[in-house]
Amino acid sequence: YIGLWYALNIVYNISNKNCLNWLPLPWFVSWIQLVFGLCWVLPLWTFGIRKTPKLTWENIKNLVPISACHVVGHVSTVIALGAVAVSFTHVVKSMEPFFNVIGSAVVLGSIFPIPVYLSLLPIVAGVIIASVSEVSFTWMGFISAMISNVAFTGRNIFSKVNMDKPVGENMDPVNLFGVIQVISAIMLLPFVLFMEGSKILPGIKAATEGVKAVVTAKKLWTSLFISGLFFQLYQEVAFLALNSVHPVTHAVANTMKRVVIIGTSIIVFKNPVTRANMTGSAIAIAGVLLYSLVKNYYDSKAKKPKTA
Repeated sequence: YIGLWYALNIVYNISNKNCLNWLPLPWFVSWIQLVFGLCWVLPLWTFGIRKTPKLTWENIKNLVPISACHVVGHVSTVIALGAVAVSFTHVVKSMEPFFNVIGSAVVLGSIFPIPVYLSLLPIVAGVIIASVSEVSFTWMGFISAMISNVAFTGRNIFSKVNMDKPVGENMDPVNLFGVIQVISAIMLLPFVLFMEGSKILPGIKAATEGVKAVVTAKKLWTSLFISGLFFQLYQEVAFLALNSVHPVTHAVANTMKRVVIIGTSIIVFKNPVTRANMTGSAIAIAGVLLYSLVKNYYDSKAKKPKTA
């Protein structure tokens, strides 16, 4: 599962970047990825291959805040991937644990042991070093990646807040993600039309027709479909992979995922990388692993029954 998760994630990131290079309309690309991802989920539900979720309006209402955060996180990630190198986007996104800890403390009142907070320092330091030395750096890309961190933290927090609320029948983690994708696609459409509605058809025409065409229409739509399908699949496989392993293995696998994506994207897109940038990236990624291991240690310690 972990190898498949890595492979699907790599294909998504590469196809997504290619689409954005050809068609720099991140709002539309984000939305069409959600739509094409549903081309996998909806037939599974329709033909009974996967149990169909059964939801009430109350269930849907409980999922709206989670879906809203998912929309913001997905769109801002795609904007970041279009604005800066894939490798740098993933370095900045390694700061998500930092926002998770801060958000949990502010919203949920969760207080962690001091070593957990200290383990965040290498992440922050590494991202700062990588940012100041990043050749492709733009404020749009950096801020968008940071917004995605905040949004996905919000998604996690709303998920915890709604944990005791009914979410419907046949709602295992994979189906829950599928339903969130459906709600997100519906929520995002009006924003896409407002932000880029008038640019979509001219943009596609400019990319695929005439002497300045950069890609064939067939290749563009195939890449958009692949990016959407693989976005859906890698998220589903992540649930299967990470729910079937020990938390420490989970932490290592999740950290190595970013290493593999960063390394692959540098090779594929030939992004120039400075020594300082590599150092900062390594410190940040190592910090994520340290944070995960320290937090898992204290979580498992807290679960152990106290002996008299």
